[in-house]
Order: sequence, then structure tokens, then C-alpha cells
Amino acid sequence: MPADPSRRFAGETPLNSAPRPARRASSPLAGGSGAGAAIEVRRSARRRRTVSAYREGDRTIVLIPARMSDAEEKRWVGVMLDRLAAQESKRVLGDDALAERAGRLSAQYLGGRARPATVRWVTNQNTRWGSCTPAEGSIRLSHRLQGMPEYVVDYVLLHELAHLLVPGHGPDFWRLLESYPRTERARGYLEGVVAADRLPHLPAARGE
Repeated sequence: MPADPSRRFAGETPLNSAPRPARRASSPLAGGSGAGAAIEVRRSARRRRTVSAYREGDRTIVLIPARMSDAEEKRWVGVMLDRLAAQESKRVLGDDALAERAGRLSAQYLGGRARPATVRWVTNQNTRWGSCTPAEGSIRLSHRLQGMPEYVVDYVLLHELAHLLVPGHGPDFWRLLESYPRTERARGYLEGVVAADRLPHLPAARGE
């Protein structure tokens, strides 16, 4: 485990373990890979039989053996991005951790001007991802976000934090979110979830 608590680590993976085919790096499920997120591959002559990866801020660091071919590098980068995303999707922040995260996001992207009194998960929001009451300084996130990639939860938190400063969705509101590099990616992810929910259910196969 890296000393820096902000790093998320995918662990050592033996090269002789057969990796499943990797998704494209631009997939919303890749947990921060693709446009707007940097991927740095580091080769090491001392590393021979393992590959590892971790997040460092907005970057993903992938550590591979120096002898690995370009094709193997591409495949293993995809595998490790998938594994990081799978680990991140299992994490569920409690209300206290959610409030701390909101504070860090406000400081990083909103100059610390958005200061919520409370930030918590709720189970009664099935038609929206988040809501806030500026007069009370309260922010509520739908429990449906739990298990989604961290950058998606961060975007919804920032969205509601911005509403503490600007109530509507006019130009002033969206300017507040311009500094968050994954706004469009997160919006695309959430739109995909909504679209999938609207798809008709296929009839069960005979005998099921």
C-alpha cells in the first residue's frame, strides 16, 4: 500500500495469469481512463514477472517490465485500468467521509466557497442523483450512486456544491464546473445509466 493515502492501488498481478480482454480505455467503466485523465506507463528492468497500477491524483500509474512489447503493454494497461475501476466501484463512502470529500472538492474546484452544513446519502431520491437546500446548506446524494466510479460521485457532489453558490443551471452555474476535468465524462456515464434503465426488458428464454 503506497504511503500516500490518496493513491488507489491495484496490487501486483503475475504476468502468467491469463488476463481477460481489456475494454477500450475510453469506456465510462474504466474508472477515469480516457479523455481528461493521464495514464503514465513506467518500465523497470528489475520488474520481471508482475504488473501493478495505482491512481495518483488525476493520473493512473502502470508499472510494467522493461522487456514487455508494445502490444503487451497496451493489453496490460487495459487490464489494470479495469481492475482499478472494479476496486473503486466496491467502495462505499459513509456520510462522514462523503462530507470530507465534499470539503476537499470545494477547496480544489470552488475556492472553498461552498461550505455545506450536512452531506449525506438518502434512499428516497429515485428520479435525481442529488439535491441540495441552499438555505440549510444541506446536500443529499442518491444511494443509487453508491458503487459508481469515484469521478462520477465527485461530479454529482460538485454539482450540488455549485448549487449552494448558484441556484439555477445558467451560464454562471456551468462556469463553476469548468475546472473539473471529468464533467462531460461523468455526465455521459450518468446519461448512459439512465438510458440503460429505459431499455425494454428482454423476454426470458424458454424454460427460465
